[in-house]
Amino acid sequence: MAVVNRDPLTAPHRTRNDAFIAVAVAVLAVALALFVDDGRPLDPPGWALLAGAHVPLVWRRSSPLLVLLAVAACATPHHALDYNHSVPIPATLLALYTVAATGTVRRTLLTAVGVLGPTLIVNTFTNPDGALELLRISGWIIAVLFFGVDARFYRQYVASIVERAERAERTREEEARRRVAEERLRIARDLHDLLAHSITLIGVQTSVAAHVLTADPQRLDHKAVAQALDDIAGTCRTARGELRTTLEVLRANEASLSVGGEQAAEPGSGSGSELGSGFGSVDGRGPLPGLDGLGSLAEAARVAGAKVELSVRADGIPPSVGAAAYRIVQEALTNAVRHGGREDLTVRVGLWTADGALRVSVTDDGTGGDTGASGSAGPSGGTPGFGLVGMRERARSVGGTLDAGPGPTAGFEVTAELPLPREEP
Repeated sequence: MAVVNRDPLTAPHRTRNDAFIAVAVAVLAVALALFVDDGRPLDPPGWALLAGAHVPLVWRRSSPLLVLLAVAACATPHHALDYNHSVPIPATLLALYTVAATGTVRRTLLTAVGVLGPTLIVNTFTNPDGALELLRISGWIIAVLFFGVDARFYRQYVASIVERAERAERTREEEARRRVAEERLRIARDLHDLLAHSITLIGVQTSVAAHVLTADPQRLDHKAVAQALDDIAGTCRTARGELRTTLEVLRANEASLSVGGEQAAEPGSGSGSELGSGFGSVDGRGPLPGLDGLGSLAEAARVAGAKVELSVRADGIPPSVGAAAYRIVQEALTNAVRHGGREDLTVRVGLWTADGALRVSVTDDGTGGDTGASGSAGPSGGTPGFGLVGMRERARSVGGTLDAGPGPTAGFEVTAELPLPREEP
């Protein structure tokens, strides 16, 4: 099957192999000349014609038409001189097969006409009563040409299957690389959401503790200092727990990807969609964060010194949409606390459903509207961040949109529209 499937024009060592085939066909012709009585026995001219019909077969795949003409040039006088008619038949059929197996259908049809026409004409004049002989000769020629065309089509079919398999393999590899890149982006986004929020709160709470310690050392408020330190410890514990859950999910998916590798190319495999929507585990280690966790976010912001007004008027939100809304509110609160610039900062957080979508609005009255409250830069124009980019990616992960910019009067405003899946009838 490997020999049949190989393209005869590009096969390695084809001239050497054709030389062996020519020798084998010549041995067969000699055996027919010695043991089959089908005409006048061969004499030196007959043997010379027989040799001349087999030598060109060495280059049959390099120049199939020229080889066929050379074989016909020796076989025609061989038959005309009434030598053993069976002797040159194998070489002639091999040359015909090579033309059909290496050329186009049009060339094969023209070859059939060019071979059958003179053959039938010569046999009509030399043997007018041999109708069965004419039918036998025509049948052999047509059968060999048909077999060559069929072998060529089969070879093309196998080549197309191999090409499709290779293309599918390349597609899987490209899909795997694309999903790995997306997974890295999701990991970076999730870690940014977690660490930026937690570290910002720790920084604010540390500032509160330092202020209490240095504002009036004579009347030190031990309770306030202890409360600030307890808040820092609680924030650290929460961040550590979420980070551990995230790393467990990542390790589980890394192990599943290392087993076969196909999961990276299959839609929905691994934690791609879950990580893109939140920190929830896909194997039962923890639920996805959702709208029920907004209260703890608001409380953490209040501990950091901001006044948070939370309003949630939405029920039955899908986990993916709820997780995206949670992360958007988390990042918006983090930016408001970090860049608000006011001690009496007020942040209004609202979530409601309208027109088949979950609407999210986070507005503050601070002074961060011109200092990059979106996370694009620090309050002093420092290194740009990825807060706004991350929030927009969160919204896009569920097919939504997000706008961020200075508020209508002051502060900064973040609004998002997250479409809800339609209920099927």
